[in-house]
Amino acid sequence: MDLFSIQCFIAVAEAKSFTKAAENVGRTQSAITQQISNLEKKLNTQLFERGKKITLTSEGEIFLGYALKMYKLEREVLDHFKEPSMHGEVRFGVPEDFATVFLTDVLVDFARSHPKVGLNVECDLTYHLFEKFRDEKLDLVLVKMSSCHDFPYGVEIWSEPLVWVQKTSSKQIIEPNESIPLVLSPNPCVYRLAALDALQSVQRKSKVVFTSPSYAGMIAAVKADLGLTVLPSTLIPEGLEILKNKDLPDLPDLHVSLLCRENMTAPMASLKEHLLKKLKVQRH
Repeated sequence: MDLFSIQCFIAVAEAKSFTKAAENVGRTQSAITQQISNLEKKLNTQLFERGKKITLTSEGEIFLGYALKMYKLEREVLDHFKEPSMHGEVRFGVPEDFATVFLTDVLVDFARSHPKVGLNVECDLTYHLFEKFRDEKLDLVLVKMSSCHDFPYGVEIWSEPLVWVQKTSSKQIIEPNESIPLVLSPNPCVYRLAALDALQSVQRKSKVVFTSPSYAGMIAAVKADLGLTVLPSTLIPEGLEILKNKDLPDLPDLHVSLLCRENMTAPMASLKEHLLKKLKVQRH
């Protein structure tokens, strides 16, 4: 059985989208569709329900268990004969919002590809992650910053503007002279600093009505219509929308970089390459 077809099947099953699976695998959507079609013909069964949402059939659910075992076995064989030195531990730090939105599939794919590498992931605020990186408690760190020169050792991955975000069809009315209710993370936080500095620059009153170190907690508070928050557009979930209001000041760009040690082990270098490749694909 063609193992590339197996990889494509797993990618579609996990992404629930042929388009997203194609991005993750690094092929065109038509190539992924053809691989799945060939696999279904070989197995003489339908693996996916193709409607508005892509879901596994009952036979597809059964085959997924076999596919994961076959893919894991292939990676173990390659690691043993082709990359026998690829073992050890990598300590990776990442902001929680990025872990939630971007990195779940990326890290699962790395762990599956390198079963002998222990991947320890820690989620925290950017400045706390940098302190641990500086103290050599973490090997690689994904950081958010207001300037691409904020941290040394960084490899910039992308940048984008921050935006004001509210509940979709919010009932709150932002009047020019009223204090703006804000939902923010505690200090130190890049989003918090950007919001407060921007409002102060135009002498606009604000009040932090809800504080949470958790991305999920902040999103829940905004969905409850408690106030506005600040996010990059790529992190805005369903149920929230960009607030375009001429009375609100523009926000600075957010820069995202990967911090790496100068003397990396083979597993560290492999994770770095994997992150840069996968994140750049997802961003485009």
